[in-house]
Amino acid sequence: MTHHRPRHRLALLAGLSILVLLTAIPASIARAAGEIAIHTRATGLQSLTQVTNAGDGTDRLFLVERRGTVRVYENGAVKAGYFLDLRSVVDDSAGERGLLGLAFHPSFETNRRVYVYYTRSGGDIVVARLRANAGGTAVSASTRESILAIEHSTYGNHNGGAMAFGPDGYLYIGTGDGGGAGDPLRNGQSKTKNLLGKILRIHVGASGSGPYDRYAIPSTNPFRGSISGLDEVWAYGLRNPWRISFDRATGSLYIADVGQNRYEEINREPAGYKGGRNYGWNVMEGKHCYNASSCNTSGKFLPVAEYSHASGGNCSITGGYVYRGTDYPDLVGQYVLADFCSGRFYTMPANGSSLWMRRDTSLNVTSFGEGEDGELYAVTINGRLYQIGTK
Repeated sequence: MTHHRPRHRLALLAGLSILVLLTAIPASIARAAGEIAIHTRATGLQSLTQVTNAGDGTDRLFLVERRGTVRVYENGAVKAGYFLDLRSVVDDSAGERGLLGLAFHPSFETNRRVYVYYTRSGGDIVVARLRANAGGTAVSASTRESILAIEHSTYGNHNGGAMAFGPDGYLYIGTGDGGGAGDPLRNGQSKTKNLLGKILRIHVGASGSGPYDRYAIPSTNPFRGSISGLDEVWAYGLRNPWRISFDRATGSLYIADVGQNRYEEINREPAGYKGGRNYGWNVMEGKHCYNASSCNTSGKFLPVAEYSHASGGNCSITGGYVYRGTDYPDLVGQYVLADFCSGRFYTMPANGSSLWMRRDTSLNVTSFGEGEDGELYAVTINGRLYQIGTK
């Protein structure tokens, strides 16, 4: 592990999840003035890495378990059985490996396409496509088709795992730098070497057949064609982007990148941006030089906000969403995030740069997600689902 200590929430699984289970967490944490509310919605699941919705009008939430399974939360309860079971192909043997991402095609209601991001045996990253049954109630592992595989065998950490369809209909994918302390493989600053330490943007097509049997490169990708860089790359210079999201009201892209030893960062791209940004790693950590003896800041885009590990216990950002629900009007337009290690929840104005600590908890939040109605949820490494900002 980096510097002989865990540097990401999943790497803490073996020891920390046991400690969390021994910690009493009230079913509903009372909200004080200026604080967000946190309510328990489900418990007893396996290590959760994501919560999301299908956008198909069913109002279901899909809970991703690191071991390779997906459960469904509907009408106030977790349904029996699995929506998807990929345990036969998912490798979760290292703390940060496993089933790390799930995205529903924008036309899922009609094409039933589902996309997953996981690590396979040996550590390589795989993005695969599957098809749900006619009713959209289950996905068979036999429908799995790998569309992208990225070599990642040297280190077990920094696997990334973020996936989201943008307002443009393209699939955005966040990959880690390949692991190890300080990016020893030098992947983050290279846009030509490989697809690690990047945000990728690909066109998976509407049906998954014909010319997009795997994927196509959007004509507007910044390094497509004669410009130096791999065609899939949208942005580079990232260490381990742990959750990306799009503001459903504005289309802006938010990228939360896990820091090394000192700073956690938030990057924001406005809707319609042309791509191609270098977010600085491993030259920069947050807004600061990572290695002062060789720090060329030319061409680097600094984050819109950061927070320090000096604020007791912070160590790993869990990126969230801009709240666009209706249950908590005071939270509308605020980007909500948390630190996995300290349990602190923060907010930042959607177009601002000031972070405010809004809740100090003992929760180890691994991911946030939206309901179809814009309400906000969070999941934890010890298998709990919470709703954020409700009355």
